[in-house]
Amino acid sequence: MYIKGNILNVITDEIYPGEIQIEKGRIISIKEVNKDFNDIIVPGFIDAHVHIESSMLTPSRFAEIALRHGTTSVVSDPHEIANVMGMDGIEYMIKDARSSPLHYYFTAPPCVPSTKYETNGATITSYDIETLFRKYNFAALSEVMDYESVINNDREMMAKINVAKKYKKPIDGHAPLLTGKKLQKYILAGITTDHESVTKQEVEEKRRLGMKIMIREGSESKTLEEFIRSKGDFLVTDDLKAEDLINGHINVILRKAVDLGMDPFEALRMVTINPADYYNINAGFIGPGRNADLVFIDNLSEFNVKRVIINGNTIFKKQKLLYRANPYKLPSGMNVSFKSVDNFNLKANNPESKSATVNVIDMWDNKIVTGKTTAKLNIEKGNIIPSVFNDVLKISVVERYGGDTVFNAFIRGFGIKNGAVASSIAHDSHNIMVVGTDSKYMAEATNTVISNNGGISAISNKDKIDLSLPIAGLMSDKPAHVVAKQSQDINSFIHEMGCNLNNPISTLSFMALPVLPSLKITDKGLFDVENSTFIDVIIKED
Repeated sequence: MYIKGNILNVITDEIYPGEIQIEKGRIISIKEVNKDFNDIIVPGFIDAHVHIESSMLTPSRFAEIALRHGTTSVVSDPHEIANVMGMDGIEYMIKDARSSPLHYYFTAPPCVPSTKYETNGATITSYDIETLFRKYNFAALSEVMDYESVINNDREMMAKINVAKKYKKPIDGHAPLLTGKKLQKYILAGITTDHESVTKQEVEEKRRLGMKIMIREGSESKTLEEFIRSKGDFLVTDDLKAEDLINGHINVILRKAVDLGMDPFEALRMVTINPADYYNINAGFIGPGRNADLVFIDNLSEFNVKRVIINGNTIFKKQKLLYRANPYKLPSGMNVSFKSVDNFNLKANNPESKSATVNVIDMWDNKIVTGKTTAKLNIEKGNIIPSVFNDVLKISVVERYGGDTVFNAFIRGFGIKNGAVASSIAHDSHNIMVVGTDSKYMAEATNTVISNNGGISAISNKDKIDLSLPIAGLMSDKPAHVVAKQSQDINSFIHEMGCNLNNPISTLSFMALPVLPSLKITDKGLFDVENSTFIDVIIKED
């Protein structure tokens, strides 16, 4: 088989008319030809860090769309489903991914649970990590979020890291605001990448110490514009919603990078040869011996995809996908009873008090980190009442794994004027999170999610809407355009309720992640991340 076009070399920064010989899915030879071509042939794009579950699509459904945008490989961390269903969830991802031509390179999640400060559905041990490397040849150890365990030489965490070293696998990092001696000890353990830097100074310090930097441009966290001058090694999405995936994947990040002034060859290296070499993927470069994963694009500014070849087979051409997905089923993993209105009442310590000063999570648009603030709220009939006027709403986490506990606190920044929004997507343990203006709406929204075996529900004083996610409470097996439409409808509904956040559900989903600053909520309490301690919701009562 021979492929002809303008061949782009990501090492020498040249483009020349050429012919590629392919046999048994690999590139055999390349030669320059004296002919004019319109299209440019580039190596298939690689997303070096993505959580497929965040798209609310199964791996096979995700692939249907990613392939259209020129993505031929993804390095996928399945720790979302692992937190819900453990090894059974990971093995589901492997099985479903195999039904697609997209190359899935899974990484072994070491932080399941992510911390001891929340309840999840399973634990991944060092023995499990070894199984994933030995049996399934996983590409790397996933992001080590629990950096305190690394710094403190926790026995089980170090055992997981040592298993990765035994199998000569790279170890990915997750170290927001980690600097100085603690950062150096973290790196000394063998951790070599990071995608969670908050400031340019962090990026520069980590690069100076030899870490490879992932510049993230996902649905919620977008750091490309901020960090483009600080340099990086990979362009990744991390978390990408179905409605954003439909509009583009790595190709749109390349487009934005070039628009911001990045050299197109440098940008292409960050999504081809750099991740390929780091994760030992036999692709990322058009050369003899490499997998014949090729993408035809129109130019180096728009990166419009014309044709996609994987292992020498044309998968996408003339705007048509040349195969059909067949996703597998999986139970939801929900084990939670229906909730009453009283479950969401936050009671005063003294029912005779008239007001209370409380700690409040301060959420921001397009950010997965939060701030910490306070508010003075009224007390009525012994319950602390949110202030819709001041945008201080109630937020609750409902434990979904059999414990049935509910923890209530307050949040500022969500903006709805009446009603409630509930979701079983709440990183990383994926308990049910609900935010609302009063307990009645919160109970109704939560019970809808429970009835649907997972998903999203929004209820106002006028109407209601929901999206079912029956696969681990995280994903749907429906086609991407169906899930995207439902997700867009829910976000539009929430915007009509008064929320001004760009991606309400996505932003809300990170309010329970106790490894990202500054104040988060879990089923166990209100957690001060920077001080690694739970704090009281109520500061004082008057």
